[in-house]
Amino acid sequence: MTTNNAKPVDLEIKDAKVIFSTVWKSLEDELGHKNLRFPKELILLGGAPGSGKGTHTRFITQTRGLTCPPVVISNLLTSPEAQKIKDQGLMVGDTEVMGLLLRELLLPEYRDGVILDGFPRTNVQVECLKLLVDKIEQLHQEFAGTDLAIHFRRPIIHAMVLFASEQTSVERQLIRGQQIERHNAEVKETGVGESEELRSTDLNPEKAKSRYHVFKELTWNALQSLQEIYHYHFINAEGPIKEVESNILKELQYQSSLELDPATFDRLRAIPLAEEITVHARQELIKRLDSYELTQTDLLIQVTDLIQNDFMPIIVSHAFSGRASISTEAEIMANPLALEMLIDVFSERGFHAVVDKRRELVPESVDLSTGKITCGERVFYRITVYFEGSSIRRG
Repeated sequence: MTTNNAKPVDLEIKDAKVIFSTVWKSLEDELGHKNLRFPKELILLGGAPGSGKGTHTRFITQTRGLTCPPVVISNLLTSPEAQKIKDQGLMVGDTEVMGLLLRELLLPEYRDGVILDGFPRTNVQVECLKLLVDKIEQLHQEFAGTDLAIHFRRPIIHAMVLFASEQTSVERQLIRGQQIERHNAEVKETGVGESEELRSTDLNPEKAKSRYHVFKELTWNALQSLQEIYHYHFINAEGPIKEVESNILKELQYQSSLELDPATFDRLRAIPLAEEITVHARQELIKRLDSYELTQTDLLIQVTDLIQNDFMPIIVSHAFSGRASISTEAEIMANPLALEMLIDVFSERGFHAVVDKRRELVPESVDLSTGKITCGERVFYRITVYFEGSSIRRG
């Protein structure tokens, strides 16, 4: 029983707890506690009608390295499981939706991560999401240090909201309706292909506006509330596709401190990030070259002479390919500092050089009475030089 002064938010939280506990107990009883293995990463993709959720799902999937299709909530409501509920004369309410969603997320194909297209849409669903994440975190802690730990990794939650204004949303809905109408007409005329679902809201400007307002009233606040809890990405989806993709890429750049397990991150953090060592690479290169000139002049002269006289003719002959391999037995190469100089000189001139020290046995004599072969060792260096090749005749 509730009192007259009960707040809507309080009621939503209570409803969510009842809904989630019912669904969770059902799954636990049916599948067993150890088999409740949910995705490590959930990307909650929301946005107004016409904001491009379907358009950009593939790009987000590729950016995050996911191999599974997205879970589209509206598709779950037309699944055989949902249809069975409808056939019994029952409504597909929040309890049923959460049951269908959690059961879907337990499939092995989603183990590493998945996009949830259209979830959460209401405050009750937000509360159910919080409870789910809490449960996954509890399982992570419970199985830490056991053989099953890899199946219960720390959850990562990204909330991504694609923003589009009312005008943009309505225009895109109507354009989509026109495109589907043309497509379906061609399918009907030619018998080739399959018809696509055509929403009535995609044909009528007033209905398209109404659909946008429903989103703003019911879903917008729910999505906004996620920024207080999870990694939140607000994407301006007003521009062209490439521009929106660029915005998405900036938001989803890998951050190891957020995504790795704390123990793993502590193990790796002593190794610098590539971006940390490259940010001042040019300045450091100049500093080293000037130092060679000031303190190791003779050696630098020998290295530059070797490059200019022995290496460059070979490199020039490979101008089209952008790759040259050079072998040398020059004694100077045995000096580690000379190798560093060689690599730095090539870098300064726009090349990328890789040096590989090699050894091979060379027969020197044969004992004719025993057939024993005495070998000496030949040491040589293979330098592979990469650069941007000629664009002419490379097609």
